[in-house]
Amino acid sequence: MATSNDIKNGTVIKIDGQLWSVTEFQHVKPGKGGAFVRTKMKNVVTGKTVDKTYNAGAKIETANVDRRDFQYLYQDGADFVFMDLSDYDQLTVSPVVVGDAKNYMLENQNVQIALHEGEPLYLELPASVVLEITYTEPGLQGDRSTGGTKPATVETGAEIHVPLFLNAGVKVKVDTRTGDYLGRVND
Repeated sequence: MATSNDIKNGTVIKIDGQLWSVTEFQHVKPGKGGAFVRTKMKNVVTGKTVDKTYNAGAKIETANVDRRDFQYLYQDGADFVFMDLSDYDQLTVSPVVVGDAKNYMLENQNVQIALHEGEPLYLELPASVVLEITYTEPGLQGDRSTGGTKPATVETGAEIHVPLFLNAGVKVKVDTRTGDYLGRVND
């Protein structure tokens, strides 16, 4: 069992049967009273964030989370199938765990999956991916009522906003965290 002095960014702590990942921490030594650790934690499953304070030296229960590289193979009904790149075992992941990452995943794309006791907790995609626009309306010259952007559907089925001059068949770079258009990609 660890103590609050061992807390660092990325540490996963088990509280009331739930897993929380430390996103920020600060060791505080006030002039009066005992030292403590102030943390900001994110629930690994739900994404909810909370602030929690621990007294210095308080016992905490850490969880062993294994982040491994996988390759996305295909969608099987509602579930997603991935292959572990180290031993080639296949892992079926539910759509709840995959979440919005499905909007940016193409077959044979590498992702990181965090596992706790063999159960997938969440996916980590690369910061950006290259996707092809499959459908978009033609942009009208001089139309600035939408800020110079228009909706476009990419090959995964997700809808993003792109500049007016882009047409179907063009490959674009998309931020996987926000879904924002980052630029055009030339082959």
